[in-house]
Amino acid sequence: MFRALVVDKNSKGHQCRFEDWQEDQLPSKPVKVQVQYSSLNFKDGLAVTGKGKILRSYPMVPGIDMAGTVIGSDNEAFKPGDPVVLTGAGLGEDYCGGYAEQVNVDPDALIKLPDGMSLHNAMSVGTAGFTAMLAVAALENAGVLPDEAPILVTGAAGGLGSIAIAILSRLGYSVTAVTGREETHQYLRNLGASEIVSRESMEQSARPLEAQKWAGAIDNVGGPILSRVIAETHINGAIASCGLAASHELSATVMPFILRAIKLIGINSTHVTRAHRLAMWKRLAELFDDGFWAGITETIRFEQVPEYAEKITNGQVRGRVVVQIKDD
Repeated sequence: MFRALVVDKNSKGHQCRFEDWQEDQLPSKPVKVQVQYSSLNFKDGLAVTGKGKILRSYPMVPGIDMAGTVIGSDNEAFKPGDPVVLTGAGLGEDYCGGYAEQVNVDPDALIKLPDGMSLHNAMSVGTAGFTAMLAVAALENAGVLPDEAPILVTGAAGGLGSIAIAILSRLGYSVTAVTGREETHQYLRNLGASEIVSRESMEQSARPLEAQKWAGAIDNVGGPILSRVIAETHINGAIASCGLAASHELSATVMPFILRAIKLIGINSTHVTRAHRLAMWKRLAELFDDGFWAGITETIRFEQVPEYAEKITNGQVRGRVVVQIKDD
């Protein structure tokens, strides 16, 4: 028996509760992992609260991230005792995820814990940090260089935004952060933001082409803010789009893409080749030490997940939230 947070949807509506499960209630997959930590992403908040259509079937254990120890394996690449990490790749959406003391997973997206990184720190990274690294790499591949105009990061005080700012700053980019919370300004400057602009100003309607301000951007909110970012991006600039915390809608014209040759790059952290996944985790492990992760992370108990799911969907969470599934 093991403890799991289970979401169900039936004639009584959306339900979320802790249950004792048995192994045969999990999907049959090659690698069994005892989960030590998970994390809380915006997508997890939507799944737990029922505010978004995240889960593919019911009942379902949410949690798109997990870090733990292999306790059984039919795959030669993993053996009992291996510390491992899995983010996304259908975990907690298509099949039972990280909000349980045990998961059964496919080996395709499972990786061994990177050298120099603890299981706890791996969940400080989680899907948010992994996506931030993918977004920065996409800007690099698009030719956005550190010696050009600033990079804009929206939703800056959230987990993805926080790590994106820190990565960009460490790579020599000048970063401008967008936030609607004045109390986060010093936090963002400590991460490496050199300038801060208000969310309210970025939500104002934009003409098809505005004054050129940004060499590139990482946007995880969508909606009117992304429309303005597109209109304000420099010639040959690039925008990595990796979230829709504000809206899934986008109002824009083709003018910035044709007249300024800007690139709008979609970031999907679920469907990533194994080689690229390993490369991104290696860079994250090399860029940051334990002190950095401690500075942006709050650790909560397993039973606090429903409470914090409400908080993250209401924009009340700063940085990253790690969920301690089992006691040390």
